[in-house]
Amino acid sequence: MQIRPIKDLRNTTEISELCNGQDEPIFITKNGYGDLVVMSMPVYNRITVMAELYQKIAQAEQEIQEGKLLDGPSTLAALREKYAN
Repeated sequence: MQIRPIKDLRNTTEISELCNGQDEPIFITKNGYGDLVVMSMPVYNRITVMAELYQKIAQAEQEIQEGKLLDGPSTLAALREKYAN
């Protein structure tokens, strides 16, 4: 984990190289406390995709608890009938 003071943001090239050279975010502190998180686009995209996946899993688990289940074979048959050409 990389932690840098906010004054290091003045050197944008170095921060960009750090972000793109790591597979995780860089934490920026201000007066000794966490202030910002900086990351490369690939890291941001990966984190976003994982967050969406976790949200969908949580929603599916909630639906299971509520008894909102579908029968697999009949659902697949209905989809095949609807979309088969």
